[in-house]
Amino acid sequence: MSNHDRYENPLISRYASEPMARLWSDQRKFSTWRRLWVALAEAEREMGLPVEEAQIAELRAHVDDIDFAAAARYEKKLRHDVMAHVHAFGDVCPAARPIIHLGATSCYVTDNTDLILIREALGLVRDRLASSIRLLGEFARRHRDLPCLGFTHLQPAQPTTVGKRACLWAYDLVLDLAEVDHRLASLRARSVKGTTGTQASFLELFHGDHAKVRELERRVAEKLGFAETYAVTGQTYSRKVDSQTVDVLSGIAQSAHKSATDWRLLQSRKEIEEPFEAHQIGSSAMAYKRNPMRAERICGLARFVISLQQNAAQTLATQWMERTLDDSANRRLVLPQAFLGVDAILAIYQNVAAGLVVYPKVIQRNLAEELPFMATENILMAAVAAGGDRQDLHERIRVHSLEAARQVKQEGLSNDLLARIAADPAFAAADLAETLDPRRFVGRAPEQVDEFLAEVVEPLLRETRSTVSSAEELKV
Repeated sequence: MSNHDRYENPLISRYASEPMARLWSDQRKFSTWRRLWVALAEAEREMGLPVEEAQIAELRAHVDDIDFAAAARYEKKLRHDVMAHVHAFGDVCPAARPIIHLGATSCYVTDNTDLILIREALGLVRDRLASSIRLLGEFARRHRDLPCLGFTHLQPAQPTTVGKRACLWAYDLVLDLAEVDHRLASLRARSVKGTTGTQASFLELFHGDHAKVRELERRVAEKLGFAETYAVTGQTYSRKVDSQTVDVLSGIAQSAHKSATDWRLLQSRKEIEEPFEAHQIGSSAMAYKRNPMRAERICGLARFVISLQQNAAQTLATQWMERTLDDSANRRLVLPQAFLGVDAILAIYQNVAAGLVVYPKVIQRNLAEELPFMATENILMAAVAAGGDRQDLHERIRVHSLEAARQVKQEGLSNDLLARIAADPAFAAADLAETLDPRRFVGRAPEQVDEFLAEVVEPLLRETRSTVSSAEELKV
């Protein structure tokens, strides 16, 4: 069948990046299995077991040239994927065949491989997070003091600035990055733990020498690039590790969904828009439309990744005793797709953050519609300072506000509260223009942007050298 005659995973064909797709490929997975068999043989030879250097050299020479058809034939016959690949490896390494997988259980290759791939995948995610934070920081700096209407309960509230709002988006990602770093620092190797985690097979190989078994475990982990191993395991490393990993990915998806939802809402108000290409079509029917398709795609993918969090939690919860195999088929889906989903989300996030378009005049107009009501206390104080009677002025503002609100809600007219107040002789002595400068209502928002960038973002980015470009082309 051609690719168009069967279902293809959209995470691969439409959304995720090439590096992340290759990371979770069969080639990478089974090449890593073979590297693990090489590492085991090397460590066993170093520890005095009857493994010849020529056998190890033969294994090294065939790490990447995998005969997938042969492995598939073996698996059809044996109904065991690890043993299928042991035999396929042995076919091209006949001298080494007797020592491949010596003392190991299947989870030696499967679990250690997953840990290696998780470590590398988290590194790719970390790069994209850092790039997204950098782009949002640049955006926040450019618009640090541009006043805009704030919202609580999605109702107009005290003004903020466009830059300050961007800092809220960025800070969620900063917190996510800290979680990624924590998970990376917590990752360990499973190394050589044996069939139920007791290392009984390796103790037998070393004739009861516990110290040698522990040293073998340390050496294998070191060859895999891990400084430490999990203290205890059953047949598998604890699926708590998977659950915690997917928790982090879900957290990133949650942050991205929040930001993308804000972008969608702001685009509906015509204040901020995501990038829109010269020949892009917003709607097949309504030619004038500029739909926020990138932000919508972030939200759609984010919901998928968030849903996987519960899946990983259930897998952990249902592992009986030293392990059950119901985790296997499930993890083949959940782990790769959680990473592929987040990779796609962050690729789009970078693209949007790099190209957000701001419309200051629309922002100013929307703010002006609501600012008069918010400014009434400042107007009252200015008029009192100019010699007015506070109680009389308060009553006048109340009456003017109710009438202005009636006109807006019942007649669809513009908010003319300021014009009403300006025309009232009782306020003639107050400098309303100065009182109503929007910058007087944003508090420390511009300074908070400066402080956040200087104290949080810049130190973080000095420690993180992301190689991911925001200019990479999205697949769709």
